[in-house]
Amino acid sequence: MALTGRTALLAALGSLPVGILAPSWTGMLAVNAPLSLAILCDYALAAPVRTLRFTRTGDTSVRLGDSADVQLTIGNPSRRTLRAQVRDAWPPSSWLPGGDLAASRHAVTVPAGERRRLTTVLRPTRRGDRHAERVTVRSYGPLGLAARQGSHRVPWTVRVLPPFTSRKHLPSRLARLRELDGRTSVLTRGEGTEFDSLREYVPGDDTRSIDWRATARQTTVAVRTWRPERDRHILVVLDTGRTSAGRVGDVPRLDAAMDAALLLAALAARAGDRVDLLAYDRRVRARVQGRSAGDLLPALVDALAPLEPELVETDARGLSATALTSAPRRSLIVLLTNLEAAPVEEGLIPVLPQLTQRHTVVVAAVSDPHTDEMSRARGTVDAVYEAAAGTQAQAQRRRTSEQLQRLGVTVVDATPDTLAPALADAYLALKAAGRL
Repeated sequence: MALTGRTALLAALGSLPVGILAPSWTGMLAVNAPLSLAILCDYALAAPVRTLRFTRTGDTSVRLGDSADVQLTIGNPSRRTLRAQVRDAWPPSSWLPGGDLAASRHAVTVPAGERRRLTTVLRPTRRGDRHAERVTVRSYGPLGLAARQGSHRVPWTVRVLPPFTSRKHLPSRLARLRELDGRTSVLTRGEGTEFDSLREYVPGDDTRSIDWRATARQTTVAVRTWRPERDRHILVVLDTGRTSAGRVGDVPRLDAAMDAALLLAALAARAGDRVDLLAYDRRVRARVQGRSAGDLLPALVDALAPLEPELVETDARGLSATALTSAPRRSLIVLLTNLEAAPVEEGLIPVLPQLTQRHTVVVAAVSDPHTDEMSRARGTVDAVYEAAAGTQAQAQRRRTSEQLQRLGVTVVDATPDTLAPALADAYLALKAAGRL
């Protein structure tokens, strides 16, 4: 049983005159006995909570930053009208800070034998699966003095997908891809590209592209056009070890890497290449293989949604072996990791020759723009020390990058906002050069 504020108010109003005019146990009993009887009658007339029936419908997935609607249907099989306050509980990260009080609580009246539908609007602040908690119902009597209360388990899961904020860069990269693909007037020929078609020579064309045999058979000079090779294999490897848990600004490194992986996958799929995904630290955390271009992005966002960093050191040898197993033929391997000197020098560099011997390797990492701000700080003693620390960190990062480049690796080192377009540009540059 739960008593309401109305009950406390009536008890206070009844006890006040008794306490002033005739303070005695008899007077108190004269006031509280009728009130107690009214409370018991009100409790007895309240609709039972245990017999209520609940079902859920609504969204099962939502992109981070958007809202999801989950409907809760309450059925009242009893003979009494349900007057209730309902709390539809979800984890705190299902709403913006402070938004759960208004979003999760509902007032509802359900006549006997009828049903009512409530809508809970979720606005998650983190990726992953959000599971519904208990539904708590407080059923009031007709006088509003007492209430029955109980909880029910009504399971439902909403998967919060990565936001894919770098989608805005896709149109400009697709335009560059069309230029490489020969679908516009700008035609690029690189080593290993495929012959596409013949067209008439125009001033400014590379004379090395003239097809003399075709020219001899017609009255105009014919020029070969080329397009980048298609149906190449791209393996995107996400390092989910401890270094991916670090935050750069408000974004975890892993989330920035996911965003870059999604843009690269969308671009490569449009280019006709096959894209696979591997997430690894000491074991495989997620894997997407053999998806068609139409199914690739949904499969990737679904696999990446529940992925969280593991606070363990990444097993570089295991990662290399798993990548080689996933890419048995020549491929482009894109490793999204960190450029900290110790993990790279002790773990990654010793196993890189196994990858670069057979594959083209790109290492992409998230840099911290705060380091640049530190290196430019001046004016106080603390600022000078910060500048020295920032400059040292930048120099160490450059040395690590140069070590990787000497091993034949393409390095992309950019801030969270620019990593995705920078990685897409690196992919287009490799495609234009015929290195895929």
